[in-house]
Amino acid sequence: MAEAHQAVAFQFTVTPEGLDLRLSREAVRQLCLAAAHAWKKRLVQAKNTFLSGVYPASPSSWVLVVMATAGSFYCQVDPSRGLITHIQHYLPQSRFLSADGHAVLSAALFGTGVWLGTVLLFRRALRLLLTYHGWMFEPHGRLSRRTRIWMVMMKVMSFRKPLLYSFQTSLPKLPVPPVQATITRYLESVRPLLDDEKYKKMEVLAKEFKETIAPRLQKYLILKSWWTTNYVSDWWEEYIYLRGRSPIMVNSNYYAMDFLYVTPSPIQAARAGNVVHAILLYRRKLDRGELRPLMALGIVPMCSSQLERMFNTTRIPGKETDQLVHLGDSRHVAVFHRGRFYRLWLYQGGRLLQPRDLQLQFQRILDDPSGPQPGEERLAALTAGERVPWAEARTRFFSRGPNKASLEAIERAAFFVTLDEEAHGAAPRRDGCMDAYAKSLLHGRCYDRWFDKSFTLVVYSNGKLGANAEHSWADAPVIGHLWEFMLGTDRFELGYTEEGNCKGEPNTMLPPPQRLQWDIPEECCAAIERSYVLAQALAEDVDFHVFQFLEFGKGLIKRCRTSPDAFIQLSLQLAHFRDKGQFCLMYEASMTRLFRDGRTETVRSCTAEATAFVRSMADPAQSRAERQRLFRLAAEKHQLMYRLAMTGAGIDRHLFCLYLMSRYLGLQSPFLAQVLSEPWRLSTSQTPQQQLNMFDLNKFPDHVSTGGGFGPVADDGYGVSYIIAGENLINFHVSSKFSSPETDSKRFGRNIRQAMLDIAELFDKPK
Repeated sequence: MAEAHQAVAFQFTVTPEGLDLRLSREAVRQLCLAAAHAWKKRLVQAKNTFLSGVYPASPSSWVLVVMATAGSFYCQVDPSRGLITHIQHYLPQSRFLSADGHAVLSAALFGTGVWLGTVLLFRRALRLLLTYHGWMFEPHGRLSRRTRIWMVMMKVMSFRKPLLYSFQTSLPKLPVPPVQATITRYLESVRPLLDDEKYKKMEVLAKEFKETIAPRLQKYLILKSWWTTNYVSDWWEEYIYLRGRSPIMVNSNYYAMDFLYVTPSPIQAARAGNVVHAILLYRRKLDRGELRPLMALGIVPMCSSQLERMFNTTRIPGKETDQLVHLGDSRHVAVFHRGRFYRLWLYQGGRLLQPRDLQLQFQRILDDPSGPQPGEERLAALTAGERVPWAEARTRFFSRGPNKASLEAIERAAFFVTLDEEAHGAAPRRDGCMDAYAKSLLHGRCYDRWFDKSFTLVVYSNGKLGANAEHSWADAPVIGHLWEFMLGTDRFELGYTEEGNCKGEPNTMLPPPQRLQWDIPEECCAAIERSYVLAQALAEDVDFHVFQFLEFGKGLIKRCRTSPDAFIQLSLQLAHFRDKGQFCLMYEASMTRLFRDGRTETVRSCTAEATAFVRSMADPAQSRAERQRLFRLAAEKHQLMYRLAMTGAGIDRHLFCLYLMSRYLGLQSPFLAQVLSEPWRLSTSQTPQQQLNMFDLNKFPDHVSTGGGFGPVADDGYGVSYIIAGENLINFHVSSKFSSPETDSKRFGRNIRQAMLDIAELFDKPK
């Protein structure tokens, strides 16, 4: 009896007479092309690593230096003061090189040494220049002479067009702040929130900590900062994200939305084809280092290391801690539709599939009449539930056979795609449409997103789209960078036909997407159901409210002579005080990407100046002039706190690392335990806008982004994300939990709107 085995490149049959082998020429050709593509990618990466390593120099500058050195020596002018002759003396003799050849080779080696020395000197000078942050603390439009000289030197040092990672090794390390400064700022931040008795207790705890174990912990932390590129980021990734055992759906993952007003194509498969192709163009630029690094002021580079794990990355569950697995390349995406999983190959003949070909493949999935296999439909609910049951199920049911192969197809995919059956997006006459859109992206049906993938692209039946992103590998601005490129490329470069299809002609000879096969036993189905029930309860508890603030935007705020971010942060505090009648710890995320491997720092927005302003708005006896004065003081303090956080002088990451160091050393600190146990009942974040400038918003004002959001951090708190989308638009994403009697997202949204209007009225907002 014969047993048939199939593989990608060949087929063979075992018979009593022997082995019958049949090669597929096309399959072998595809394997050869894939191998050639992989080697080409390695060569490009090696070249880019070299070019980034010698930046701001270039290979042409090396040739120039070597030729100048050799020419000078040939003209009997020795620029080395005898070193070239010394090198020549120690070179081994060869019958293939004449005396003149030895001299030229010696001159070339000397020139190469001079060039390398100059490169190292330039890179050291660049690192020293990048440690200067005085420019951030100077008034807008009034730069000091020192800063102007620094800017000229930065422009000189970075005159050549940089690759994505050209500045990476020149970025300074995140400094470890002095313990005294951190404690002083911490006590200042909690003073408005504590009564006199509680504040005195906290002062006693802080003093005890400072005088006992703090110096020892600080020494170890400084030592860690010497041997790592960033003393925070590795611990932050492990202990804040990967060691968390609760569901990452809602609690950790976040989402991004489509254009607010525009849907480039209403055809689901066409939109999926274009955006997947645009994402892969971004990945190709990323692999080749062709993306320009983000630059503050156009001259100060930000760290790009988070982009490295954007694609081909999956979070693998473990019993004690999860693991991030990143592959060098992936040539397929995993697709989910109506409870079924597919593998869709992205290349044919070594070339990236064109949008029209991808549309064809997605349409084939949409047209597939087959139903889910037993246990397949809600399989992804395992990624939405608690981590330990998922880790146990993965080990027990997905370590062999078809389940292992299909799970690997998902985990080794470039990213995950969901062709959603629902329609979402802004609808002027449909109340709550944006709230439903946000909830769909944040958690969906709890089984139609693969929450462990670096990101899941969601394409709805009406052509709208969004993304759900896993948080451990990178922060929201990184996904925002990809998202801006994708939307701009989809709308303004790839485009659609008049009928809404992708441009071009499809290749109908493409093999269809491969349906993934599963053999899921009853015990696994029971584990899936348990995770689904838990995830569904968590999802149903999320209260979301997304709204557009159309009365004004950054245009009017700037005329109030304050930063838009400070204006909104103070509005949120005023809204929260009106909503709950009290102040709370307020979290605003700030980037620390001015430093190597930097991620985020916390801005503690609830300052004494902010609370004084908020109280003045509730006091009818306060004059308008006094409220304006208090507002300006609060806004200036907020901007100072934000700048301190960005330049490595924040509070919370330092305290977090001190706490971890104390646990490693087996030391107890009541002060650190108290600090780390305080809940953030108002967590906020601003979504960056126009990082890439793919198009001019002034020319295309209807192409504004909706931004994105996240779930509530505290059970009785709010999560607020906002994007300043234009001169007259700010989008807010407000989340909370239905189970808390203290919160109501729609009520808080109304309070935010009224707070914005009340503050603007202080500055004579034009009607």
